[in-house]
Amino acid sequence: MKSKIISADIKSKSIKETKEEINQILEKFEGDWVDLEKHSDDYVRLSLLNKHVDELLKKKFKKINSLKKNVKK
Repeated sequence: MKSKIISADIKSKSIKETKEEINQILEKFEGDWVDLEKHSDDYVRLSLLNKHVDELLKKKFKKINSLKKNVKK
């Protein structure tokens, strides 16, 4: 899959909102056989949502580590 830019509607989501949408898409994929060609847009969106939540978590961890360093000083 080509690297895609995360759209503004995804970037505006919180971790919680992103997780909820990821779960909704995963629910579509659960169960019987899923034709990914029919759901390719969902698959791409799922990938972008995962990338977004990963970026959000990295920022949170960086902030936490920064706070820890400041407390130790």
